[in-house]
Amino acid sequence: MNPLILTTLMLGLGLGTTVTFASSHWLLAWMGLEMNTLAIIPLMAQHHHPRAVEATTKYFLTQATAAAMILFASTTNAWLTGQWDIQQMSHPLPITIITLALALKLGMAPVHAWLPEVLQGLDLTTGLILSTWQKLAPFALMLQIHPPQTIMMVTIGLLSIFVGGWGGLNQTQLRKILAYSSIAHLGWMILVLQFTPSLTLLALLTYILMTSSTFLALKLNNSTSINSLATTWAKAPALTALIPLILLSLGGLPPLSGFAPKWLILQELTKQELAPTATLAALAALLSLYFYLRLSYAATLTSFPNNPIEATAWRLSSLQSTFPLALSATMTLLLLPLTPAAIALLTL
Repeated sequence: MNPLILTTLMLGLGLGTTVTFASSHWLLAWMGLEMNTLAIIPLMAQHHHPRAVEATTKYFLTQATAAAMILFASTTNAWLTGQWDIQQMSHPLPITIITLALALKLGMAPVHAWLPEVLQGLDLTTGLILSTWQKLAPFALMLQIHPPQTIMMVTIGLLSIFVGGWGGLNQTQLRKILAYSSIAHLGWMILVLQFTPSLTLLALLTYILMTSSTFLALKLNNSTSINSLATTWAKAPALTALIPLILLSLGGLPPLSGFAPKWLILQELTKQELAPTATLAALAALLSLYFYLRLSYAATLTSFPNNPIEATAWRLSSLQSTFPLALSATMTLLLLPLTPAAIALLTL
C-alpha cells in the first residue's frame, strides 16, 4: 500500500477513536465510530484476496448495523427524554438497544458470529488492529452509559466467556482461536463493568498487551495455523520459549500479568454477592485455558517433519522490527507485581 494512503488511514483510525473519546453528544460519538470503521476497511481489503474482501464485506455490514442501532437508540432517547448527552441516558429502552449495539460492535456473545470469520480473512497486522485498537471507542461509550441492567450485563458476560472458551476448542486456525479468546476476555470485562469500571479498564489494557504480544509473535514467525507453530523453534528459538508464557498469561495463570484482572474481577463479583456467577466464570475460563495449553504444546513440544530444511531458517536475518514484541512480551510476563499501582492510577 502507498505510504501516504497508509498514513492517512492510520490517522483516520486515531482521529475516529479520539473523537469518540472526546464527545459528550451521541451524534459526535457516532461520527467517531463511523470514521473508525471507514478507515480500517481499506486496510482489511488491501490484499485484494477473495477471502479478505469477504471478511471486509462482513465487517462493514455488521458495523453498519451496529451504527444504525446506535443512531436509532440515541434518537429514541432524545425523543423520550429530550437529552442527547451520552451520560444522561435514563430510559431503559434506548440503554438496552445501545448496549446490544455496542456488544455487536465489540463482537460479544450472542452477537459474536462475525468476529471469527472476519479475523480469519485478515492478515496478522490488520487482525491486531481489529482485536485491540478497534475495541477502545465502543468501550469508551460502554463505560459512559453505565448500563443499570445487572441481569443483562451478567448474562452477556457469562455467555461471552462460555462461547469464547467453547468455540475455540475445535479450531486449528490461530486467528479464529484469537477471535474466540477476544470474545472470552470481553466477557470478563463486561461482567464487572457495572460494579468497578476501573477493573474493566485494567482488564482491557492487560488484554491489549497480551494480544499484541501474541499477534506480533505469530507475525514474526509467519504462523497462521497450529501445525505451522511447530516450525517456530527453528526460526526464533528464544521466542519459542516465550510463546507458552504469553499464551498462559492470556489464560490467566499466576505469576503472569494476565492473572491480575481475573483475580480482581472474581474478588469483586464475590463482594457483590455474585458468588455463583464468579464460580461459573472461573470454570468457563478452564475451557480457554485448554486451547492455550494446546497451542503451547504445538509450539514447544512438537517438531516439524522437514527438520533439515527448517533448521537453517534461524540463520536468516529478519527484516521485521522486534522492539514492539520485546516491549509487549516483557509487560505481558512481568507486570503482575505492579497491579496495585495500576489500580491506583485507574481509579484517580
